[in-house]
Amino acid sequence: MDTREEVLTQWLRPEMTSSVRTFPFSAVVGSDDMALALVLTSISPEVGGVLVRGEKGTAKSTMVRALAAVLPDQQVVPGCRFSCDPTDPDPSCPDGPHTETLALTRPARLVELPVGATEDRVIGSLDLQQALGAGQVSYEPGLLAAAHRGILYVDEVNLLHDHLVDLLLDAAAMGRSTVERDGVSVAHAARLVLVGTMNPEEGELRPQLLDRFGLTVEVVAPREPAQRSEVVRRRLAFDADPVRFVARFASDEAAIRDRLAAAAKRLPDVGLSDWALTKIAGVCAGFEVDGMRADIVTARAAIAHAAWHDRTDVTRADIRAAARLALPHRRRRNPFDAPGLDEELLDRLLGDDDLEPEPEPEREPPTPDPDGAATPPNGEDSPADPTDQSPSESGPSDQPETSAPSDRTDSATDDGQAHEAPGEPTPTSLAQAEQPYRARLLSVRGTGGGEAGRRSRALTSVGRTVGATTTSGSRLHFPATVRAAATEQLRRGRRPGDRLRFARVDLRTAVTEGRESNLVLFCVDASGSMAARKRMTEVKTAVLSLLLDAYQRRDKVGLVTFRGAAATLALPPTSSVEVAARRLTELPNGGRTPLAEGLLCAAETLRWEQIRDPRRRPLLVVVTDGRATSGPDALDRARQSARYLRTLGVDAVVVDCESGRMSLGLALGLATDLGAQYVRLREVSAEALAGVASTRRAA
Repeated sequence: MDTREEVLTQWLRPEMTSSVRTFPFSAVVGSDDMALALVLTSISPEVGGVLVRGEKGTAKSTMVRALAAVLPDQQVVPGCRFSCDPTDPDPSCPDGPHTETLALTRPARLVELPVGATEDRVIGSLDLQQALGAGQVSYEPGLLAAAHRGILYVDEVNLLHDHLVDLLLDAAAMGRSTVERDGVSVAHAARLVLVGTMNPEEGELRPQLLDRFGLTVEVVAPREPAQRSEVVRRRLAFDADPVRFVARFASDEAAIRDRLAAAAKRLPDVGLSDWALTKIAGVCAGFEVDGMRADIVTARAAIAHAAWHDRTDVTRADIRAAARLALPHRRRRNPFDAPGLDEELLDRLLGDDDLEPEPEPEREPPTPDPDGAATPPNGEDSPADPTDQSPSESGPSDQPETSAPSDRTDSATDDGQAHEAPGEPTPTSLAQAEQPYRARLLSVRGTGGGEAGRRSRALTSVGRTVGATTTSGSRLHFPATVRAAATEQLRRGRRPGDRLRFARVDLRTAVTEGRESNLVLFCVDASGSMAARKRMTEVKTAVLSLLLDAYQRRDKVGLVTFRGAAATLALPPTSSVEVAARRLTELPNGGRTPLAEGLLCAAETLRWEQIRDPRRRPLLVVVTDGRATSGPDALDRARQSARYLRTLGVDAVVVDCESGRMSLGLALGLATDLGAQYVRLREVSAEALAGVASTRRAA
């Protein structure tokens, strides 16, 4: 091999130096569903990638990295930065046209996308060295180009900026990446297997993004002691002697690699009969999924599953396996529904052979389907009617929750104030929230500098350009850079006709203004004075609505409650809407009103959050009638606590929940001490409670 080919081979095989340290794919224990999902999308990348959801420490990253080692080797055009296939090169490849017959073989690539990656690193951008040094406009490829015909792996994909997730999913769906920025106009192939992993406790993906992943898998650590001990045994053996451990599973790895190659070759020959297509449509309709993407993905996954099992026709087993992976994340009606799939309903919709059919009137003799099962005529695939299901058979029930306790507790007077004798237990009741509604936009005053989001005005890494700066950034401000260099040309000795002479000090990066994500902290009075069920129901419904809005806008939401003699951080600041909904549902109310303790708990929560995440600006919403009845001088202590909170510079809103004929005006005084906006509950309906701070527009 000549020197040129040696250089190209080294460039094309950078991952070979670390392959021995990769844990074998076949050695992972207890992740069968995840392994199947990765296999199917590797056989048919058109499936659309895999999203792996699961708790920490469940070998998510280990299995994804191991997948690359069992994928078949690839042939590429020498020197092409976009990994073109020599047998079918991309006619619009920026490095083309490719007329050489020489081909180099390399292993399949695994490209990892870090959470902190910028847009130009993902899609590529202007080559600054060429632009400023040689004066030429040249495109520098990004990670999408590097991952073409390979795997693009995003760990903690739920923490990635939404606009980057959009870019990845568009490229995975379209198979191409188009770049129009910084004077560069480039389009290149980007057919890749997109794999994302996430821990749901750290926040969810937006429904629109969730639907774009072809398959999804829920992984949990095995609960059987025998399986857990085998996991530990294999991990320790791998760490002690990686070479020997990899050699132990070499034959299994080779078998998987050969089977993947054979399945990919067999894929075009797998037939999807009208029976199978109708069955897929019936399953998707039975689970009431939105749109048609579920049907298409299920069909593609079923074909890949048939190819994996060396079949030339899609059977009921293939459809079932595909539906279990393609439908769970698409059947969720709102973020508060638990993920998962009702497999009993799936069996009824598929009409499994082990289910006894219902008696039917005499009909024409059934004809056998490709799977060997009898299929009734007139397109009726199973005796079960998917529209005639009992609540227990049709997935999560849409029935309302069990009725809550009566509107008033025995310990409440007409104005809702509880009488609590010293030493007696605090009386409680449990109000249930109603269906959440669409919340109006909340925003914090001023211009922040937090993480990019969709709420308050801020200087972020994405948005419209509003200026230029000499500090380092992700986006070059080319006009400002040229202007800075122009004033120095005479001193640098530039003569007429010469190119501009640039120096590093000329570089200017763009200052962009967009929206940031915030922390919305609710401080809710759950005492006896708020014990009326309707009032607490409205409060809980509003908080649930804000949680839904925060989930969509990538915010954090927290909840402080106070009742009896103390305050509690009922919901630490989080983006996990499922956890938030559970905590809020279990929130009791009753007892005295420790208002000062509630405000101080909110202040302490905000102080700790400022340390953990100093760039995220908070908005405090205090929901109370302003009473303070716990301990001596309770009202004075509450006002002092409010003044202390004001010194922290936190934007706040006080929602006055006082009821009855006589108004004491205590909440108004609290709002004055806090420097907060004051809103009466009767002036803000339950539907508008989540938007009481919307008037706090960015200045």
